[in-house]
Amino acid sequence: MFTPDDLISQPNPYYQIIVNEKDSHELQIGIDIGGTFTDFVIFDHRTGDLTNFKLLSTPANPAQAVLQGLETILVGYRKDKLSSGSAFVITHGSTVATNTLIERKGARTALISTRGFRDVIEIGRQNRPSLYDFSADPPQPLVSGELRYEVDERVDHNGDVLVVLNPEDISILASKLDDESVESVAICLLFSFLHPDHEQIIANELRKHDLFVSVSSEILPEYREFERTSTTVVNAYVTPVLDRYLCSLEESLPTGTNQSYLRIMQSNGGIIGLSEARRAGVRCILSGPAGGVVGASHIAQLARNSKGRENKTQCLSNDLKVITFDMGGTSTDVSLIDDNPVITTESMIGGYPLGIPVLDIHTIGAGGGSIAKIDIGGALRVGPESAGADPGPACYARCDASHDLPTVTDANVVLGRLPVDQFLGGQMILDATRAQQVLSQLGAGVGLNSIQAAKGVIDVVNAHMERALRLVSSEKGFDPRDFALLSFGGAGGLHACALARRIGIPTVIVPPLASTLSAFGMLAADVIKDYSKTIMLPGNTEVELIQSALKPLIEQGLSDIKGEGFSSKQIYVETSLDMRYWGQSYELTIPYTNDLLEEFHRYHEHTYGYARRTSRVEIVNIRARAIGKITPPQIIKSPMDGDDSSPAYFEHRFVHLSEQQEKVPLYQGELLLPGNKLSGPAIVVRKDTTIFLGEKENVFVDPYCNLVIAVEG
Repeated sequence: MFTPDDLISQPNPYYQIIVNEKDSHELQIGIDIGGTFTDFVIFDHRTGDLTNFKLLSTPANPAQAVLQGLETILVGYRKDKLSSGSAFVITHGSTVATNTLIERKGARTALISTRGFRDVIEIGRQNRPSLYDFSADPPQPLVSGELRYEVDERVDHNGDVLVVLNPEDISILASKLDDESVESVAICLLFSFLHPDHEQIIANELRKHDLFVSVSSEILPEYREFERTSTTVVNAYVTPVLDRYLCSLEESLPTGTNQSYLRIMQSNGGIIGLSEARRAGVRCILSGPAGGVVGASHIAQLARNSKGRENKTQCLSNDLKVITFDMGGTSTDVSLIDDNPVITTESMIGGYPLGIPVLDIHTIGAGGGSIAKIDIGGALRVGPESAGADPGPACYARCDASHDLPTVTDANVVLGRLPVDQFLGGQMILDATRAQQVLSQLGAGVGLNSIQAAKGVIDVVNAHMERALRLVSSEKGFDPRDFALLSFGGAGGLHACALARRIGIPTVIVPPLASTLSAFGMLAADVIKDYSKTIMLPGNTEVELIQSALKPLIEQGLSDIKGEGFSSKQIYVETSLDMRYWGQSYELTIPYTNDLLEEFHRYHEHTYGYARRTSRVEIVNIRARAIGKITPPQIIKSPMDGDDSSPAYFEHRFVHLSEQQEKVPLYQGELLLPGNKLSGPAIVVRKDTTIFLGEKENVFVDPYCNLVIAVEG
């Protein structure tokens, strides 16, 4: 699709970037594997060039697209730009752990628990997601009944040993695991977060048998047996698969790359080294979407700080408030940034709860490749199944026409909103005829023509995405009208304005790197490590005692981040506490201050609308977040060029709008300059994405070349 010459000779035209001559890593490469495309962003520290491109993903072997892209990058740069001893940093976000969990293709895993607690993973909280569906089945546990083992040991709620573990029992257990061809083991004993010795004894013995062992007191040393067990089991289930992938990728890196600089994106918005990713795969479950949120936060900060607020379209407030909208080929990820990205310890992936800190991202099966069909009742359905990269939408023409299925991308082609000769900068020509055929076939069953069917597909997928946006905003007490919608992902620009209008968001921001923002976010992410421990202390506990409990976590964080090559001046540690009123079941995470009680009451009132300042307060968990600060590409403002956008105009084409077909102007996105203005209806075409502007949208290009769109109505 791209030759090395095409890639390297055309750095991204949008950004002016500060050159960091002192950086020893000549190239920074961010890679995000999606269900349809694999995205690459390359930053050259010597020249300040920022380059991005996309390749079709290879679902059968995700590493294939990664290696193809890396070889393309290195071939181009080797010609005359890199010295033989060049150093690289490759930051990689992968769907390997996610797909392993969702598709249930993980390692053969066993669970070891305290006698009497082997079925905690299946009993769970006895919640029923489908309350009125008497035939609904809960998610099947990742460890089947015959692979759940018990040991005789017992620790009480104070951490005192009641029943001592017999080491001889572990040898017998190891033999049973060998007989069952177990590959991975999760160990989760009662109150191990207070007394981890028994878990460590078991783990040390089993590791002698070449088993991967996931220990709950290492993964999540907190109370709540079900969540701790679930998180530990998920880690045991996905990590061996991720480890094999990373090992294969590392060994296959093109000659000339420095393998020690390969890092992995975590779900918490930070990056970690290979060694940690290989033993804690659960931390990488949402690595791709997390990169998008980090990138969106970086871009939103620039947009907030940019001048030109006198222009009515530049309506970001002084607060950093955006809702991220990442629509790719297979799924849509949405999140909310209220000054900072929201972190949660109550995530649910594939029906399995995870207690580790992750960015609060909601994912639905709605993307450009989402398949449309008529169900048995005659209703139009879109997704969650996707055509992916192979065969892809019908307009990709990658398979025999008899196997074509109608998708959201095909609907946009039929409506004229996705110019077939401009896709990926003209590198991939779309087949409008095949898109028309599949939409005609879809509509025939319910008496619709291809245009009506295409509009129906867009309406249905927009309704799904609207529901997701409301879930992270209004359903959590946030007013969408107070936020901007930051749209990215290859398909996001085609739907963002319509979605903003539906839920009352006044501003849409589309950054220059919208199509590859997740990969860009990996270049902007810090190294982050999270630590926690349950302490269960009264809220009025003396400050010195709390500081004493936090000290080991802080010291561990400092040591681990220094081990990643950071100096003391580059390391920051944030501390917080999980607190609640006595008798409550859930906690609020409060930044550590010397006035903890008042801070908790204030947070509780802000979150739930009330505070009980005379009630007893309990400190449940202590937390530390160690951060190794990196220097992301430093984007600088471009001079304003005036409001005339006519140099970017190249022609008019017929496009189906909400009510009728009209001839609308098309603009080359790369030629729009800071200060330019334009109004919808219109289409802005970039080499890797397309932005559809409706009839009441007004666009202003800010100093960072973001399209800031004022949405009326």
